[in-house]
Parts: sequence; structure tokens; C-alpha cells
Amino acid sequence: MSGETNLKMLLGSMRPELQPETYVFVTLPRDQSLPEGVPPLMVFGEKEGWTCIVSEEAAGRVGLSGTFPCRMITLSIHSSLEAVGFLAAILPRLAAAGMGVNPVSGFYHDHLFVPADRADDAMRILEELATANGN
Repeated sequence: MSGETNLKMLLGSMRPELQPETYVFVTLPRDQSLPEGVPPLMVFGEKEGWTCIVSEEAAGRVGLSGTFPCRMITLSIHSSLEAVGFLAAILPRLAAAGMGVNPVSGFYHDHLFVPADRADDAMRILEELATANGN
């Protein structure tokens, strides 16, 4: 299961799915972990500390200070981790609309974290891109 690598197929077959939850990015020192009851969607280690994506609700419940309230859009096509140009074709469209985006690639799908108040705009742009490429 290596995933799709053909750019035209990736763009034309992606089905963007807007997830219902609002997320935030939090950071923790390397010697600290997330409080009990705060399941991370993603954890990434940098020399400065851990970057965690968690639900805004869970962060607030335990007093974690989060930044960048965002919604996750899953690009529902199994993209290969070796696919060339998929995000490079998508991100300029969102940037042209004045939208900051934080992409995360999982094994099966790419996910875009977009400002919560711009999620509908991002979905429209992604759906237009998919349609223009054969969706």
C-alpha cells in the first residue's frame, strides 16, 4: 500500500473532508508530557520542545495555552509519502487567498490545518482545484 504518486490523479481524485473539531497548537518543554486526558492528534519533537496539536476544548479544559485555532481538512486520497508536487500545487492556492496553512502528512493522507474562521473558504478552493483536475 504505497499510495498514489500521479499528481493529476491526486489532485483530481482528492476529496477534501472538513473535520468538525477546532484544534490548537501547544508547545511543551522536552521534559514534560501532555496532561492526562488530552489526547494529541500530533506530536513533533524539536530542540526547543514538543509541538502538539490538540483539540481546543481539551486544551482549555486543562489550562493549556494554545495558538492558531484551526480546523483540519483531510485530503481523502491515499497519497504516497514519495508523491511529488501534491502539496506544492495546493498550498499556493490557499496562500493566494491570504490563508496561513500548516500541512501534516500521515501515512495515508495529507491534512491541512487552516484558520478556523477560513475553513469554508479553504474547502471551496480545494473543491475547485479538484474539479479543475478531473474530479
